[in-house]
Amino acid sequence: MIEDMQQQVEQLQFKVAFQEDTIEQLSQQLANQQKQMDHMTFQMKHVIDKLKQVQVSGVSGDGNERPPHY
Repeated sequence: MIEDMQQQVEQLQFKVAFQEDTIEQLSQQLANQQKQMDHMTFQMKHVIDKLKQVQVSGVSGDGNERPPHY
């Protein structure tokens, strides 16, 4: 009976160690994804600012005009 309880405790310790490792891995992945999202947000804001500058400058974006070399 004591051996069974000892075996159960060892199994629980193994499960806890595995869960702790899994949580650490997930935490690291979440941190990496947050960095990627921050970078993508910065890039998107930059693209939006560029588009606003193009719109303000009056550049036509309808695509119907031929380039000057035609």
